Amino acid sequence: MTLAALIPAWSRRACSVALLLVVLIAWPLHAWGAEVLQVRSSSLLQIGDRNRNYTVQLACLEVDPADEQAATEWLKKALPRRRRVNFRPEGVLEGTLLARVTPLGEDQDLSLELADAGLARFTCSAA
Repeated sequence: MTLAALIPAWSRRACSVALLLVVLIAWPLHAWGAEVLQVRSSSLLQIGDRNRNYTVQLACLEVDPADEQAATEWLKKALPRRRRVNFRPEGVLEGTLLARVTPLGEDQDLSLELADAGLARFTCSAA
């Protein structure tokens, strides 16, 4: 006797419908990810996700004041308005969320990319 024969047909249909509902509900959530609303400085972003806005400071990043303008311009090019991002909170500093920010579809976070571009110093020991 097979496993399919042991499970009643109505139970298999109910499981299929439940799985379909989970997929239909969860799938659009990926498209509703956080997006960049504004680049405020070389390490400060305004990020929103549907109904909340966050002020996010890039974690593990130290920008020399001499490189502030160039780093801000680089960040504005890398993160145009409405660009979707993932952010992983690292902590809070004076009411500002510290987070590692990665544009959707990319592998490396922005703190590392700014450091690789020579516009900042990456201060965390592990990537």
